[in-house]
Order: sequence, then C-alpha cells, then structure tokens
Amino acid sequence: MGAVGAAGLRRMLAVVDLLIDADDEDVLVPALLPVLLTALPGDSIVWSANPGPAAPLTLPDGLLGPALLAAFRRGAPADPLVAHTTTGPGTPACRSQMQSRADYHALPVYADVYRRVGADDQLAMAFPAGTENGVRRRVCVAVNRSGSDFGDADLEVAALLRPRLGRSFGRLHRTPPARALVSRREAEVLTLLAHGLTNEQIAHRLAISPRTVDKHLEHAYPKLGVCGRVEAANAWGTQEGCGPVPPRGARSGIRDRPGPGVSAWSG
Repeated sequence: MGAVGAAGLRRMLAVVDLLIDADDEDVLVPALLPVLLTALPGDSIVWSANPGPAAPLTLPDGLLGPALLAAFRRGAPADPLVAHTTTGPGTPACRSQMQSRADYHALPVYADVYRRVGADDQLAMAFPAGTENGVRRRVCVAVNRSGSDFGDADLEVAALLRPRLGRSFGRLHRTPPARALVSRREAEVLTLLAHGLTNEQIAHRLAISPRTVDKHLEHAYPKLGVCGRVEAANAWGTQEGCGPVPPRGARSGIRDRPGPGVSAWSG
C-alpha cells in the first residue's frame, strides 16, 4: 500500500464505513458518490448500473442532460475506456493508459461530451453488483478531472475499493434464497424429501395425500431452479444442511409418524 499513503487510506476507509452497514442501494449511492469523489479526487463522477436506471447518477447532479447522454451513447462504441468497463475486465484504468491524448481528442464523443463536462482525464472501473430479475448486474464508475492525470496512488485506491464495492452491492442485490420463495408447506415437503422420504412417507408424515405432495413439489421446482425431485432434494438439502439424498432403501433417520406435539417444521 506504499503508493496510497495514510491520507489515501483514510479516504478509502470512509468509503468502507459507508458500505458496512448499507441495506438500501437507493439510499447508499447518493451518499456514496461524494465519498468516492474524495477517495478518488476529481471534478465529477458518473455511476451507471446495468441493468438499472435509464440515466446514470452523477455528481454534480445533472452532469449529463438528455442531449449529452444521447451523444455519449452514439459515441460510446468507439471509446476504448467504455469498452474496458462495459464488456472488458473492468479493472481500474486511466484514460491515458488506453490511448494517447491526441487519439482521445480525436474521438467524436470527446468533442460532443467529455470536453463539455471537463473530462480531460478519466479513471474508470466496473464491478459485478448482484442480480436483478435473474440478470447479472454490473456497475461502471468514471471519475473525471480537468488539468491533471490520475496516478498510481489513485489506481491503487480504486483497486482496493473495487472488490469491496462488488461485495456490498452484490449483497444488496442478491437473488432471494429459496427459503424466501417457497411456502411453509413446500418447505416441509422439501425438508422431508431431502432426508430421503418417499412421497407416500411424506404424505403420511404431514397427513396429506401423495397427490398433494406432488403438487407442492411441482410448485417448488421452479422456485429452486430445478427440474426434478433428486435435484430439488439436493438443492434444498445443501441449503438447509440436510446433506445429500440417501440412496434408495437407506434409513432416513426421520420417523414416519411424528410424536405428540411435534410438527413437521420441527428439527
């Protein structure tokens, strides 16, 4: 951490402090942008989540109006730094690492957008940020400066922050666990299934019909992302700590008939 120094470390810790207790992305991001802009000193910052809002979040607010945003989208495909953060590895990179200043100024998007917002020099990175409706999200962050380039210390701070940002936003946008999706009765059926009981044994244990057991399993399969009872048993058993399904004919370790006052929900 030699290049970062004590001041850089303090600025980085201010970002980490915000991330630790965050539980709402809509509240976190507006509070995070000015702290990031302190950790990675610049004149402006652009935060773009995909999938996410149609327009990126910026500081100062409203940095990219509709006309500038349209111009950016037209010119972005020819921009190597945009390619690095949207389809490339997304590791922290400076504009000056991607192209010469002359090549940068020759980009149509420089004249149409970057020069107008004071982005003479840029540091950008991207990180995975969980899922939304089953689609993996990626957040791209670009810090802009006018007058001086970013250095090794800035890149090191960004490299240290990137995995922490990814973990925090992955946590906030995590796919709901199966237990949050299945009903209580489906969970009871799955737990018994994961312990190796047949449909008839599950029906007897829960005082329902084997046909009802089948229906509960049919409803649970898409929630677990599986196609059959063995996959469901293994998926639920792994999540709930039941272990793999015992081989056919093995003793399950669960009584077929519950004792007095014991429900199928009981461990």
